[in-house]
Order: sequence, then C-alpha cells, then structure tokens
Amino acid sequence: MRILEAATLDLSALIRPGQSIVCTQACGEPLTLMEALAAQRHALTGCSVFVGASFAPTFQPEHADALSFSSFGALGANRRLAKACVLGIIPCHVAAIGPYIAQGTLPCDVLLIQLAPPDANGRYSLGATADYGRAAAQHANLVIAEINHQAPITAGEYLEAADIDIAIETSRPLPQVPSATPTPTDLAIARHAAEYIADGTTLQMGIGATPDAILRLLANHKNLGIHSGMISDAVMHLVQSGIVTNTEKPIDTGVTVTGALIGTQELYHFAHRNPRIALKSAVHTHGESTLSQFENLVTINSAIEVDLTGQINAEQIGDDYLGAVGGQSDFVRAAHRSPKGHAIIALPATAKSGTATRIVPRLTTGVTTPRTETDIIVTEYGAAELRGQTLKERAKRMIGIAAPRFREQLERETHNLLARGY
Repeated sequence: MRILEAATLDLSALIRPGQSIVCTQACGEPLTLMEALAAQRHALTGCSVFVGASFAPTFQPEHADALSFSSFGALGANRRLAKACVLGIIPCHVAAIGPYIAQGTLPCDVLLIQLAPPDANGRYSLGATADYGRAAAQHANLVIAEINHQAPITAGEYLEAADIDIAIETSRPLPQVPSATPTPTDLAIARHAAEYIADGTTLQMGIGATPDAILRLLANHKNLGIHSGMISDAVMHLVQSGIVTNTEKPIDTGVTVTGALIGTQELYHFAHRNPRIALKSAVHTHGESTLSQFENLVTINSAIEVDLTGQINAEQIGDDYLGAVGGQSDFVRAAHRSPKGHAIIALPATAKSGTATRIVPRLTTGVTTPRTETDIIVTEYGAAELRGQTLKERAKRMIGIAAPRFREQLERETHNLLARGY
C-alpha cells in the first residue's frame, strides 16, 4: 500500500482515460476521492463511474461532459443525475452487484473506497457501508482507498493492507441522514403495520419517516432482531433500550446485522467498535441462503404504486425515475416464505397532495416485485392481506385500503376484472 497526500492527489497518474470506476456508496462514499475525480475529469475523459446510493451532491450533471455515470437506481443525490438524463440505470438487485463485478458483467478497473483507520490487528474496516465493497476490492485492478479517521471501525467486513494499492488519509464527517418527522399519515400506516410484528421477530426495513414511525411503536416488544440492508438511528434507539436483543435469531445471534449505516453522527459513534453491530456484504444481508434460515422474518419496504392485483412498482413514475429495485424483491420473497413471517409494503394511499391515487388499476411502468411474492399492502386506511387470495378478492381488498375518494373510480376501472374474476 502506497500512501499519497490527499491535497496533491493526481488521479491521472493512476487512472487511464476510458477505464471503469466503481465507488462505494451511501454514507460510506469516498468523498475526497470522488471530489478529485470530478475536479480532474477532463484528464480522465471517457471513464465510466458506477455509483450506488448517494447522500452527498458530489457528482453533478455537468460532470457528464467527461464522465459517464451509472447506478442501480436514482436514490438520494443520484436523482439529480437521473433527472438530467445523464445516469444510466442498471435494474438489478443490490446483492447482484458484487457477483456482477466478480463475473466482469459490471467492469471494475478501479475501485474508490472509504475505509476506517486500521484496528488493533491492522485490518481496515469498511466503516459505514459494506455492501459490495470487499467484492469489488477483490476483483479491481487498482484499489484506491480513502482512510477516513472519522469513519467508524465496525465489525464484519474489512480489508488487509495488501488489498489496497493506493491510499490517502482524511478526517471529515460522514454524510448524515437524520430521521424525518412522521406525518399523521406515517403514524396511521405505522399503527397498521406494527400489528404484524410479534415478540422475537427478526426485522428488515428501509429508511424514512414511515419505517421509523413503525419502529417507534415497538417500545413494548421483547427480543426483536435486526437483519437488514440498512439501519437508521431508530434501530439504534431500540438496541439501546433493550427492545432489540437479537437473541432469537438462528444466525448472527446477539448481533444486529446490516449492510449500511444511514443516519446521524450518533449512529456512527454507536457502531464504532461495537461488537453488537456487524456490517456484512449484500450477499449475506440479502442472500437467499441466509434469509431462508429465519422462521419469523418481517420485512417492511415501500413503493411508488401498487396495482389492484398486488404488483409493485418501486422505481419509476411517468418519466421520472425515483427509486431502485434495491433489495425489495429479495426481502419480500424471503419474508413471504418465512413460516411465521410477513412481507409488508407500506405506502401512503395518495400522492400529489391527495390528487392522485397510489393504488392503481394497472402500473404506469415496470414491475419491481411481482404479485406472486406480494403479501401485505398497508396504507393509512388499513392492511390488505393478499397472500393466497384470488385476483378478484385481491382487487376488492386493495380498493378497501385506497383513499375513499378514489374507490368508486377504481371499481369502475376494474369492472371487467371484478366481473370475470381475473
């Protein structure tokens, strides 16, 4: 490993024009390296850059004059690139990214990765985000690491010094994603969803006001577990209060497992050198061989819209790409098959200040999760249990959780389905 000065880093001496670059994601983005890439892009013309979820506005649409960008979705700051039509969308599961890199399907000549300072054994923790970082490091031709002295040293995934070709050292705060204040709609959704969570349940959830509102309603539960692609400050509070113990989990017993920390500095401090928190690769957090071991898995995810038969769109509305495939399908399928589990999709019944329904006769774009995997859809008006139901019965139940002002319209638009039964 060769250590260079961050202030004088010349990427053109390390990266050739036209090479493929992969950046680690979320609150584990190597921001100094990414800023240098943006600033020095004209010396690196033709390079392609794969970015995951992004919570810092490092890459801007104007940077596409020399670089091309791709991602598995338009999450966080990537939405700006998508809106400007300079972000190529690869529709894939998060768990597929590491294997794609290993297979060469997703080229990775150069990896830009953020790491924490070395631990007592000289190993470099992946800090706030594990996901596909280690897989990319194993297959990249060149690994450039930003060793950030403010990144938490977390259990789970790590690199050895021999895995790193070039490193710079920095000390800068990680991006922060504070919890949003729940609205009355969020709280109503949360009350319906929380009814499906029993003591001893292992939970997976996304981030946002609705998942956080659900977690806040679990204060009287016991021995919950966490196995999730990401966790927020709300999970930390349940661990601190003794609600989450992970003692009932069949694997990783006693440990909260996640692929990414997405929260505030308080969460990063809590995870620092904390053996009760482990960051694992997406193959472990999202993989079927892992998830199939949970007997009581409840997953909570969101959607842009759901049709009356239970097909889920979590990616695009009209011309706007807003989300991602992410890990939704993996978790929904696993919870659906979990003997005592439930797969919950939670969303407000309307959009655009109540003028548009999100429970629709048919999806406006593609299917993120097929109706064969759908279990429970929750809005502020109730929960529609779809597992094992006929298409006709599904439509009736979905209309029942739509906003009242749209129910008659939905019945008219699905008259043929209701009459035929399919």
